[in-house]
Amino acid sequence: MNRDLIIGIIVSLAMHGIILGAFNRKAAPPPPPPKEEESLVQFEMPPLDEEVEEKVEELTEDTPVENIMAPPSLVDMPSIVPVDAFTQPIAPPPPPGFQANKGAINIPVTKPGAGFGKGISNLFNIGDLDQQPVARVRQAPTYPYDMRRAGINGTVVIEFIINTEGDVIQTNVVRSSHREFEMPAIQAVTKWKFKPGRKGGRVVNVRASQLLEFNATE
Repeated sequence: MNRDLIIGIIVSLAMHGIILGAFNRKAAPPPPPPKEEESLVQFEMPPLDEEVEEKVEELTEDTPVENIMAPPSLVDMPSIVPVDAFTQPIAPPPPPGFQANKGAINIPVTKPGAGFGKGISNLFNIGDLDQQPVARVRQAPTYPYDMRRAGINGTVVIEFIINTEGDVIQTNVVRSSHREFEMPAIQAVTKWKFKPGRKGGRVVNVRASQLLEFNATE
């Protein structure tokens, strides 16, 4: 092949490559705008207080301890008690013509042998009657709490008078095993109601007695 022909082909190819490369080359991007410099504001810090070291004193046995808060206390002030503070005034007698309420319960209590039933007319013993009284209402006595808790049993013999209306008007403790049972027994018998006893076809006052038993197991 001719040398001049080869050189011409090479030159022709080189020219085509340069032309094609010029068309395919992309335009270079524009340079970025210059960055603005940020302005920094410098604040001045206030001066810091100097730290003061606290001194801690070591306590020893000889160091006195100061009591800042004293505990509250009550002042013991002596009080003067009058002499008549322990004196119970005596209740004055009722005025003349005073009548007690019919609904009030009166418990007359007399000592043995002190004239029980004295001043009551038309009074008979229960064994001398033609017709003995018949109980209509009989209330059991209240057992004392302390005696029941201790398991103490006892008995009380009560003597009483039944009037012509069937009410108990007087009571008397003949004997008792414990004094704690006497008052409950009297209070119970006073509330009893009877059909009056009769002597010679008419109602009379009757002297009677009753044994009351206190049993903690019942």
